[in-house]
Amino acid sequence: MSVLKSFIAGEWLGATAAKPLPSALNGDIVAHTHEEQIDFARAVDYGRRTGGKNLLAMDFQERALALKAMAVYLQEHKKELYALSHQTGATKVDSAIDIDGGFGTLFSYASMGRRDLPSGNVVHEGPVMPLGKENHFAGTHILVPRGGIAVHINAFNFPVWGMLEKFAPTFLAGMPCIVKPATSTSYVTEAAVRLMQESGALPEGALQLIIGGTGDLLDHLREQDVVTFTGSANTALKLRSHPNILSRSIPFNAEADSLNSAILAPDVTPDDEEFDLFIKEVAREMTVKAGQKCTAIRRVLVPKAQVEAVSEKLKARLAKVVAGDPSVEGVRMGALASLDQCADVKAAIEELKKSSDCLLGGEGNFQPQGEGCDKGAFLEPHLLLCRNPEQDGGAHDIEAFGPVATIMPYDTIEQAVEITAKGKGSLVTTLSTRDPAIAARIVPLLAAYHGRLHLLDAQAAKESTGHGSPLPMLKHGGPGRAGGGEELGGIRAVHHYLQRTAIQGSPTMLAAVTGEYVRGAKVIETGIHPFRRHFEDLQINESLLTHRRTVTEADIVNFGCLSGDHFYMHFDEIAARQSQFGERIAHGYFVLSAAAGLFVSPGEGPVLANYGIDTLRFITPVPIGDTIQARLTCKRKIDQGRTSPDGHPQGVVVWDVEVRNQKDELVASYDILTLVAKKPR
Repeated sequence: MSVLKSFIAGEWLGATAAKPLPSALNGDIVAHTHEEQIDFARAVDYGRRTGGKNLLAMDFQERALALKAMAVYLQEHKKELYALSHQTGATKVDSAIDIDGGFGTLFSYASMGRRDLPSGNVVHEGPVMPLGKENHFAGTHILVPRGGIAVHINAFNFPVWGMLEKFAPTFLAGMPCIVKPATSTSYVTEAAVRLMQESGALPEGALQLIIGGTGDLLDHLREQDVVTFTGSANTALKLRSHPNILSRSIPFNAEADSLNSAILAPDVTPDDEEFDLFIKEVAREMTVKAGQKCTAIRRVLVPKAQVEAVSEKLKARLAKVVAGDPSVEGVRMGALASLDQCADVKAAIEELKKSSDCLLGGEGNFQPQGEGCDKGAFLEPHLLLCRNPEQDGGAHDIEAFGPVATIMPYDTIEQAVEITAKGKGSLVTTLSTRDPAIAARIVPLLAAYHGRLHLLDAQAAKESTGHGSPLPMLKHGGPGRAGGGEELGGIRAVHHYLQRTAIQGSPTMLAAVTGEYVRGAKVIETGIHPFRRHFEDLQINESLLTHRRTVTEADIVNFGCLSGDHFYMHFDEIAARQSQFGERIAHGYFVLSAAAGLFVSPGEGPVLANYGIDTLRFITPVPIGDTIQARLTCKRKIDQGRTSPDGHPQGVVVWDVEVRNQKDELVASYDILTLVAKKPR
């Protein structure tokens, strides 16, 4: 039988079998942990010295490309992960959520990194704020790599996604990580790490893997390090309270199992499509991954008048669910991850029965399908009814981490909010309603207790990813019992692993530090139009001050006729005179177009295309007779390694544009983004 190996300090460690890891399907031994002890001091030092050095030799853009390469390789070799995932009791759908969901997260962060992060290793988190009257002294914020390591301690239910959703933003942030998967399903994680190593895209030291316990790992961490945890609230508290974590103020992010809810709003009746969607959503969350999801629905809140209808519909749907070996035809729900986990869930059900009636499950006739499954960790769906949900305790405190949910009746929708709050903080709640007014009134109340809210109606259901699916671009985490932490949430997750620092100084110094032009900094005027320079030749702060143009009445009339914009402020002399401006003014978009005419170099050159305008503001009106002038300055360069259709390399250049009038007043301010070619090779 195979012995799993830890990957520590660039070497695979483990040869002597220790703890056996049984299949959740039939109890057969899938693998063993290793007996050899890990030198955690060496692992931490290796991560800092080797991993940190190699990651910071790359920039954000290069790390994003490496993430994509890893994701492509994993996608091409996923069959072996599916085979191992099967032994955890996962169905094909369950495995797809874990494995393909993990790969999808890598792809998402690779894309976000290429789009939203700079070419260097400093993120400028503006805006720049003048701190003096003449703008000689200013301040802003930067985000930089922390210079430490991240320790990721993960749960058993998602051995691939659970690792990759933390790894992706950590890697982008330039932080090496040490991953500790839950032991019971670590054989799947180990296989995934081997594939990541084989991809050739993982810099040495960027990722280490622990099979088994963490020993004295936390004792070796320093102030620049980060610890993240996914699992039970009790374990999160124990880890968060570690003396070294506390004494060094080491950032600790927890995502804990929570008592999530689904609320059927009082406007929804059994005749509505939303009623059936609600039933389907609850049943799916009870049975996908056999209910072993931190986001699974545990409490089902319904109006008292609908309790019987909801109960009967749910029982009928759940009664049709066939559990067993997912390779058997017709099986729709797999096993719990281990026999120990199954025993824990059964014990939790017995505790729940002290305050709730059991409507479905435990009748003694459950028989999982498949050879040897009588020895597996199977449990049929259990549906309970708590008749007094206003009372504390019971289903508001006890989580049965399996295919278990409790129906709770309520009188008013406001009472439903109060009932969900008894869970002391949750990851997600679904509100099923047809009435936007109910959503507008209730969502702000629910939001105080939740990390995410899923609004379910017939329109959303056509594309909804569902109650229990955290998405890379949206926050995952919740307050209180849910851990009080945040994961994912788009590029915010990368910021979690960077140090935010305020910087103060002259605009010229701020520009040098941030790698971006800052208004008021010294500009570079070369006599060569910046649009005539290739990407690699352009300098930050390289600038062009244009010739001037006087705005005439003919300009306004012609632009109005061309655009069809005959707004009264441009054409009605009387109305304009009576307005706060006191006279007719030019179209804002005419000013924008006229500025482009001033700074654009019309001949063929390295600038390929304009693909966006950011931060556009029209500040001072431009009446007839005013004279405008523009300054174009290279603000930021992003070398994405992108190629144009003809195969020539190119980058993105962000230009700062200031348009001023004859009084030197700022008329318009914006950034334009252009694709700029590199030199032919």
